[in-house]
Amino acid sequence: MLVEGGRKEENLRRAMDRIQEAASSGAQVVVLPEAMTLGWTHSSASRDADEIPDGDGCLRLREAAQRNRIYVCAGLVERAGPLIFNSAALIGPDGDLLLHHRKLNELDIAHEYYAQGDRLAVASTPLGTVGVMICADAFARGQVVCRTLGLMGADIILSPCAWAVPADHDNAKEPYGQLWLDNYYSVARDFKLWIAGVSNVGWLSDGPWKGRKCIGCSLVIDPDGDQVLMGRYGPDADTILYAEVELRSRPARGDGWERMW
Repeated sequence: MLVEGGRKEENLRRAMDRIQEAASSGAQVVVLPEAMTLGWTHSSASRDADEIPDGDGCLRLREAAQRNRIYVCAGLVERAGPLIFNSAALIGPDGDLLLHHRKLNELDIAHEYYAQGDRLAVASTPLGTVGVMICADAFARGQVVCRTLGLMGADIILSPCAWAVPADHDNAKEPYGQLWLDNYYSVARDFKLWIAGVSNVGWLSDGPWKGRKCIGCSLVIDPDGDQVLMGRYGPDADTILYAEVELRSRPARGDGWERMW
C-alpha cells in the first residue's frame, strides 16, 4: 500500500478502501504496512501519533474490521503519554484489539523517533495462533524475536514492514529481498509456521532516509520455508496480494523442538 509521510487522513482512507476490497474478495485477514498512519521516521510522529486502542487511527481500523467482519493487522505510530512507539495492532472481526506489539529491534537511526518496545505476544483466534512483529524485529540476532513467537505457539507471524532502498537502487542488478528470505525461511521451516512480511511503497519524504524509496516486495513464506509469493518491486507498486494459508499441526512444544531438530 502507498504510505505518504505525514498524511494521516489520506493513508487511513486508503487503508479503509483496501480493507473493504480485500474483504469483498474473500480475504479473512488483512495485513497493512509499518507506521501506516504517518510513515516510518516522519517528524509528524511527535504531533500526530495517537493512542491504541482508542486513538483515531486505531479506532477507525477497528470500525473497518467490524464493518467488514475481517481481521486487520496494521502498523501504527502510537502515543502513550509522553512516549511515541512504532507499534502494530491485531484487530478481530468484532472490532476488538487482540494484540498490541511495540517494535523491539528498531534501527539506530529511528531511536530519536520511537521509544523502546516492551512486549511480545501471540493471540489465539479461530484461524489459529497469531504472532505479530515489525520489520527489523525479524533480523534481531539469532532471529530471537520470531523464534520466541514460534516457541509461544504462533501458527502464523504477521509483520508490518517498511522496506526501503536508496533512490538509485537497481533491482535488476541487486534483486531485493534476500535479507528477509534468509531470516524468514529458517524460522518458518523450523517451527512449521507461516510468515507474512508486508511492506509499503512510496518515497520517504522526511527523516534520516529522506529520498529513499519504499518498494513493496511483500513476502509470504510457508511452513516448509518456501516462498509462496513476493509482491512487485517499486515505489509505485501499490497492490493487494492474496495468499491461501493452510496451517500445519505443530509437531513439538518447549524443548521438544530441540529433539525434533
